[in-house]
Amino acid sequence: MLESFFNTLSYTFMQHALISIILVSIITGIIGSLVVINKMVFLSGGIAHSAYGGIGLAIYLGLPMLLSTSLFCIFITIIIALASYKQREHLDILIGIMWATGMSFGIILVDLTPGYQSDLMSYLFGSLLAVTENDLIYMSILLAVIISIISVFYRDILAVSYDTEYAALRGIKTKFFYTLILVLSSLTIVVAIKVVGLILVIALLTIPIYIASFFSKSLSAMMVNATLLSILFSLIGLTISYNFDLSSGPSIIMISSLCALIVFTLKHKKYK
Repeated sequence: MLESFFNTLSYTFMQHALISIILVSIITGIIGSLVVINKMVFLSGGIAHSAYGGIGLAIYLGLPMLLSTSLFCIFITIIIALASYKQREHLDILIGIMWATGMSFGIILVDLTPGYQSDLMSYLFGSLLAVTENDLIYMSILLAVIISIISVFYRDILAVSYDTEYAALRGIKTKFFYTLILVLSSLTIVVAIKVVGLILVIALLTIPIYIASFFSKSLSAMMVNATLLSILFSLIGLTISYNFDLSSGPSIIMISSLCALIVFTLKHKKYK
């Protein structure tokens, strides 16, 4: 199975798939750790499904998909962030509204677009083998931006993530960093959609982080461990996907989920 997989690396589309796996794994490993420790998983789910509005807008107007979806997600994210400052008790309702409205808006726009939209399915379930050079450039730029921001503001982001009140007392601009984490999360969701699809994007942002949390003693260690796990799961999933002619995104998520179940079972037995 592995020999067959390595033989396919001579093809350009497989090289693109492999590079995109590594880039997205690093991005989701870093941002997924922030999403989990800031308890933003449900919020990220809302942003992920709202992204369908950006996809529909790109298809209807003929705009670049990644750029259009990114801008749309940032717009939704800023609305949610502003609302959460003032009406945190109603945040789950707002997320639900954004979730449903974004998806409905996208579906209506796709319905209004003449012709069959074959590209649409790749954004629902992911299409690793259809990653283009432009996608790789976008992922590389996003990764560089994320690493730069995390490196410069690591201590501030760490303080805001673990104790917002203490961070505010220290003079850290908590609202700014809260919004920054959300915006980076929304951009991460956009690139992850290309790999695993809209339906499964949250799994890539949470499952490797969940496993990494069991043997990580710091935020930075969690980011590194989650990245390595994500790369491992993605490579195994891609190999299985290629050899058995299965969808790559769901294959990656099923491998990740299986490993999470094994880790959970072992941990449960240990403390029983």
